[in-house]
Amino acid sequence: MPDLTALLLMLGLLMVIGAFAGVIAGLLGVGGGIVLVPAFFYAFSHLGYGGDRLMQVCIATSLATIIITSIRSVIAHHRKQAVDWAVLRAWGPFIASGALTGFFLAAALKSTALQAIFGGLALIAGLYMAFGRTDWRLGSALPSGPLRAALGSGLGFFSALMGIGGGTFGVPMMSLYSFSIHRAVATAAGFGIIIAVPSAIAFLMLPVDHAPPYTVGAVNLPAFGITIMMTWITTPYGAALAHRLDARPLKRVFALFITVVALNMLRKAAGW
Repeated sequence: MPDLTALLLMLGLLMVIGAFAGVIAGLLGVGGGIVLVPAFFYAFSHLGYGGDRLMQVCIATSLATIIITSIRSVIAHHRKQAVDWAVLRAWGPFIASGALTGFFLAAALKSTALQAIFGGLALIAGLYMAFGRTDWRLGSALPSGPLRAALGSGLGFFSALMGIGGGTFGVPMMSLYSFSIHRAVATAAGFGIIIAVPSAIAFLMLPVDHAPPYTVGAVNLPAFGITIMMTWITTPYGAALAHRLDARPLKRVFALFITVVALNMLRKAAGW
């Protein structure tokens, strides 16, 4: 049984993390995983939970929350007829298989290796968010055949490996193939479900030693429940702020934040 003071501190930190992730998601349309994974890692580390599997707990718990938040997002976008269900059907099997492959690699790696992978990929995402242009294009339509299989599998693989949903890589990819931003965001929410369901279920069966209290497999139940509750409350406030503020400078600030988080994760992975 964990110490009551430590448990209350953990619950308080998780409430702050969930509230922040919800505001950011509503304000910038960014999936919570890229915020939740490093936040969970720093919170659990601060509380004294470590070992070679801590990143697995952070990734798994983030993916579990993405199931709920992505379902909510898809329903909302479907009401506005913005979800491209044909793309989800065509790309879904490749994304799901890539996500499961990502799980198997994540399960085999040590926490420091996953920190390095997360830091490197988050750095790329942060730089793209900061310097990417909306008029960049790779084609006029999403690819089919082997390229679709490769891109879909890669998207699922790297997303599951990082514990993030479909937006971080899916929205830029679809935008590069001439999707409108609204369709891309709506459809990427569906990618999040396809990524998170198989990988989170698999993580539930992964045993983890020295995990934070009330962890089942690699999924920490308090972090899952509190994050869902807090994002449900705070995401509408972030969305309301988005209509009042200019999102472009905010995205650059958030890109800087993600870049700093990524560099810090790389620093810790290197043991500095």
